[in-house]
Amino acid sequence: MIEGLIAGHLVGLADTREGKNGTRFALAKVKATSGDGESLIVNVIAFATEASAALMALDDGDAIALAGALTPKVWTDKQGNTRPALDMVATQVLTAYHAARKQQTFAEQGKDAR
Repeated sequence: MIEGLIAGHLVGLADTREGKNGTRFALAKVKATSGDGESLIVNVIAFATEASAALMALDDGDAIALAGALTPKVWTDKQGNTRPALDMVATQVLTAYHAARKQQTFAEQGKDAR
């Protein structure tokens, strides 16, 4: 298993589904840019309640960073070209909102420490 950190932008809106055993999860697609400047799609599934809620709160195009288990994949486009893709089981989701909230918490803790 590969643990990874992916940063990119949400493509479309996340969707909530329920498994056969009643477990709820969120599905999303994230567009990330690889080291050579090419974009790739990361297919994201989140079972953790907090990660699912964070995905569901985002709009199309919002910036996002995710941590979790990665599985590399290859898919073929309509022209027959093979393209890389990643599947991720996200355990943590960080958005601009979360980052601002953490910064505010640290700032408030710094004031209390004086």
